[in-house]
Amino acid sequence: MSEPVTRLRNMAEPGLPGSSGDRPEIFHDDVTGGELTVTEQKLSWFEMLYREAWLRKLVILAVLAGIWEIYGRVLNNDLLFPTFTATIGAFFSGLTDGTLPAAAWGSGKVLLMGYGLGIALASVLTALAIASRIGTDFLETMTSMFNPLPAIALLPLALIWFGLGNGSLIFVLVHSVTWAIALNTHSGFLGVSRTLKMVGRNYGLKGPSFILKILIPAAFPSILTGLKIGWAFAWRTLIAAELVFGVSSGSGGLGWFIFENKNMLDIPKVFAGLLTVIIIGLVVENLIFRTIERLTIQRWGVQH
Repeated sequence: MSEPVTRLRNMAEPGLPGSSGDRPEIFHDDVTGGELTVTEQKLSWFEMLYREAWLRKLVILAVLAGIWEIYGRVLNNDLLFPTFTATIGAFFSGLTDGTLPAAAWGSGKVLLMGYGLGIALASVLTALAIASRIGTDFLETMTSMFNPLPAIALLPLALIWFGLGNGSLIFVLVHSVTWAIALNTHSGFLGVSRTLKMVGRNYGLKGPSFILKILIPAAFPSILTGLKIGWAFAWRTLIAAELVFGVSSGSGGLGWFIFENKNMLDIPKVFAGLLTVIIIGLVVENLIFRTIERLTIQRWGVQH
């Protein structure tokens, strides 16, 4: 027998160092009696803190506030650009005397009504689009017509149709919300895989149960994106409309608060109103929508 064949046979014999009983062609060192150890490298305090997303964002905000303060002090003109500390002072002054909370609540009530009606209308349009081809054609046509149209451009017509009141504000809010939500929801439904749809059909799901248990969970990333975009459009539209509406009807709101203090040349309070708008936007985005995303998309495992 040749030498290579003899070597393979010897390696196959149990008990020989370097042999592997089932696979004689595999040769490895004998580690009998050795112990495998796992070495853990301790992270530094900087690396542990850097992993926290909220802390990184807080640092960014602190840097922006520092730049704001430095630029305001260099300019040294509160009528043009007040410092960050002056703005914070005006902000807490507005909180203590109740003017800022009242203005924020006035805007919030109108926003919730317009946002809710916009979601309801978008749901109806999307349901019609899913149910029939005519509904799809109608939604695509209406979206192409009205989605590029700025909601604030409809304010003069709203004033004529609904008068000086919250009805005109709600009208422009519904317009700003509906098309973004309907478009993203419909796109999400169309993107649901045929496999998931077949699974739902095999379980006997039809109609509303099919939509609630199959389509909505699978398309929820797109739906949530539409809700975020609709919220952003509605919030911007409301503040812009209140800047005009407040002059017309004297209604309270953050837009009117900003405009009124601008007329009185109280620029720190103007910046305090703008800061309130920003804070509300950050809270809604990072608290409300992030919580919804964590409880739905991340929990269901349907990230796109």
